[in-house]
Amino acid sequence: MADHEHGTSTTSEQITAEVLAAIQGTGADRARVVLTSLIRHAHDFAREVRLQPDELLGAADFLRRCGEISDEARHELILLSDVLGMTMVVDTIAAEVPDGALETSVLGPFYRAGSPLEPNGANISRGGSEDGEPAHIHGQVLNLRGEPIAGAELDVWGTNANGLYENVDPLQPDYNLRGRFRTDETGAYDLWTVKPVSYPIPADGPVGDLLRVTNRHNMRPAHFHVIATADGYRTIVTELYTDDDEYLWTDAVFGVKSSLVVHYERIDDPRRLAAADRAEPYWDLRHDFVLAPGESGEVSFSTGREAAGR
Repeated sequence: MADHEHGTSTTSEQITAEVLAAIQGTGADRARVVLTSLIRHAHDFAREVRLQPDELLGAADFLRRCGEISDEARHELILLSDVLGMTMVVDTIAAEVPDGALETSVLGPFYRAGSPLEPNGANISRGGSEDGEPAHIHGQVLNLRGEPIAGAELDVWGTNANGLYENVDPLQPDYNLRGRFRTDETGAYDLWTVKPVSYPIPADGPVGDLLRVTNRHNMRPAHFHVIATADGYRTIVTELYTDDDEYLWTDAVFGVKSSLVVHYERIDDPRRLAAADRAEPYWDLRHDFVLAPGESGEVSFSTGREAAGR
């Protein structure tokens, strides 16, 4: 501990200096850089707002509650990062892409790895008509020159008409509205699902308390999740946002970017229905994904499925 002049009160700045000195022996360079900056900013924040001891204890209790409410199917701390905009800031920094390329959006706390690999044209709505209004999503995966990328994989998922992901709704079939699709030699993909709906993020825990304190709603605009991966191209975690949703520009997790807003066309003309071999109206979305060169990677987070009867 640093020597302090006898009779002189210790300042908070001296404490910060001592903490920073104590971590200089951190072996990993990246850990030392991150921790040094974190400590500096956190201590400056406490000084700026004159954080009080009871407020610090309240924050610690808030984080404890986040841990207690989390389980295999729900990760409250990821939800906290989302509603504070931290997830989108980090994702955007990490995946800077050139103009015209697919941009990132939030992964969210409901991604579940291991979705079935489906053939093009398959329907991932396994819950029948209760899942929602049928939607046909198709297009190509292209490079920046507009050339097709064969063998690209799209890992997709969404909610049913009740705004629930299958992993938190034991009434839905396993892996309902989830699937993986690979592009053919022309870079084309083709799948059937349901038109996305807006839904509330969980508000029965600490994150809900935070939203209420800040007078914010807990709604997410209708969206369709995609992880786009191809050899030699940057893996992009993103969402496609439905342009007719009332919450489009007030997303609770700040995930909407202009390039990700898409339009679903309602198909009800008898001739077009017959051409698609459909008896009932459906929604159609034609959308191309443009990938930038780079290193492909894997998503390290995955949720589980909530047990029935919980």
